[in-house]
Amino acid sequence: MKIAFVGKGGSGKTTLSSLFIRHLAATHAPVVAVDADINQHLGVALGLDEAEAAALPAMGAHLPLIKDYLRGTNPRIASAETMIKTTPPGEGSRLLRIGEDNPVYRACARTLPLDNGSVRLMATGPFTESDLGVACYHSKVGAIELCLNHLVDGRGEFIVVDMTAGSDSFASGLFTRFDMTFLVAEPTRKGVSVYRQYKEYARDFDVALQVVGNKVQGPDDLDFLRAEVSDDLLVAFGHSDWVRAMEKGRAPGFEELEEPNREALRTLQGAVDGSYERRDWQRYTRQMVHFHLKNAQSWGNAKTGADLAAQVDPAFGLREFAPAESSAATPAPA
Repeated sequence: MKIAFVGKGGSGKTTLSSLFIRHLAATHAPVVAVDADINQHLGVALGLDEAEAAALPAMGAHLPLIKDYLRGTNPRIASAETMIKTTPPGEGSRLLRIGEDNPVYRACARTLPLDNGSVRLMATGPFTESDLGVACYHSKVGAIELCLNHLVDGRGEFIVVDMTAGSDSFASGLFTRFDMTFLVAEPTRKGVSVYRQYKEYARDFDVALQVVGNKVQGPDDLDFLRAEVSDDLLVAFGHSDWVRAMEKGRAPGFEELEEPNREALRTLQGAVDGSYERRDWQRYTRQMVHFHLKNAQSWGNAKTGADLAAQVDPAFGLREFAPAESSAATPAPA
């Protein structure tokens, strides 16, 4: 199951995504956590110190390896150099599973022990001084978009992505790659402004969106959020001494998180589990192809010198694979 946490800067989305990751890990479910935010704070929120977090391998730095592995023997892709962030899989492509061992995880992921489990942690990479004036941050998140396009995850396994702040993810098709998007909103006018943007942008793409209130201090805050986002409000998190201690680098065991906030995390998982029955792999594949063709026409063909529309395999459709099946892509059943 693919889950995104989005929201304006300072809303607490990294904190809440880290709590949800800890919650899932405590159930011993397979979890991949991805820091796709420009500020790269997820590793610290999960207990790494600053030096350890800074030493995480950047997915963007391993993009040639990722492309070469995912390309496999797909005859429609002439070379890894012609792959862009939206390139879809086809017959012969290699697909990713959350719990498997593969060169992408070996290069880009680090296993992080948590209180009652562990997660694979990946990071798109920070926006560095050398990027200023010559690159855009969307080039950093291209690696995770490519991986999500080739991911065939199933029930009971999770990839949780801490997204870049605001509505920046709409610069690509990345926002359509998730089974559930949790938008973290504070009970303020600015806090719900990103919700309105996201709701409007996502309307035509059937994106499952739920609002998670954060820093809610009382009934008035809760009433404000309900009035602003209506039925999209799923749950709200209040003050947490545990989170305050975690932010100081001395959090107690996760089992000591306050019960109301633990119950809120169970509500998030319930929403994710419920979204499984609404999965539509045909729509997922169709949207993936839609954004690839848009990117190919607007910049991809010119950049690669190739007709990237030819990379689309009309006979191929993503689907969930049984554990015993090969990771090589095959056409969807008729």
